[in-house]
Amino acid sequence: MLRTVGLTKAYGGTQALRGIDLHVHEGDLFGFIGPNGAGKTTTIRILTTLLEPTSGEAYVNGLSVWEKKEEIRGILGYMPDSFGVYRDMTVTEYLHFFAAAYGIPGKERPGLVAGLMELVDLDYKKDSLIDTLSRGMQQRLGLARTLVHDPKVLVLDEPASGLDPRARIEIREILRELQRMGKTILLSSHILSELAEVCNRVAILEQGELVAQGSIDEIMASARDHTEVWLRTTDDSRACVVLREIPSVADAAYDDEAGYVKVTLGAELDLAKLNAHLIGREIGVRYLERQDPTLEQVFMTLTKGLVQ
Repeated sequence: MLRTVGLTKAYGGTQALRGIDLHVHEGDLFGFIGPNGAGKTTTIRILTTLLEPTSGEAYVNGLSVWEKKEEIRGILGYMPDSFGVYRDMTVTEYLHFFAAAYGIPGKERPGLVAGLMELVDLDYKKDSLIDTLSRGMQQRLGLARTLVHDPKVLVLDEPASGLDPRARIEIREILRELQRMGKTILLSSHILSELAEVCNRVAILEQGELVAQGSIDEIMASARDHTEVWLRTTDDSRACVVLREIPSVADAAYDDEAGYVKVTLGAELDLAKLNAHLIGREIGVRYLERQDPTLEQVFMTLTKGLVQ
């Protein structure tokens, strides 16, 4: 649905994008990760036809950003990280205005606007001036505006930026509902833990280079050079000694503060072998849990050495 091939962008002597190959599948809720200056917004502006690349290709639903700008704008909804609103309009007036701007026939607008307000949970604010809305409500209104022409693809640049926890949860639930409705969503964000919760695939961009992309599990696996397991046994002290006999175990030690035996294994994880080894030495396992890395930890691992 969204694809780039060897995409580059230079600003004078600064290379903002360095030949990235991005692929967002139809129906994805796709997380686009990277620090400020990584090239996320540049990529987004190219995909939304607001900026031309220096070289390479970018496609939206098979349409080239070089040749099919108008067609792309008809099937794509873009919500930038900062957008203006007409503060002296009501919520209803605002959505009617944009429905008219998109050429929605007048007789269809009331039903469309009512449906959008219900989707983003602003129907109870339909007669309120935009100036009276909280930031979270304004973000939801901006998302409703993005949906006015029923786009197949949504490109959202930091939609949860500056929101309180409740407002972020509300935005997250709306995004899940939009994915269920069949929308393809590219979501840029700095809040990596929330991307891990809501996205089925992600890409990590650093200094204009795409360092990883794929499902959450694939990204986790690509960054994992070891696995940590926490366990409790019938004899924790002896378990530490016995576990160190296993070649794939890098370390095993009791953590007084956590109250667990913490075991560090190599990338190849075999919990069944670990369990069987302990039982064979007459040590019973009372509790065992694998500790997977967070998306933040994966990001730091994959970008190590790239950050200057």
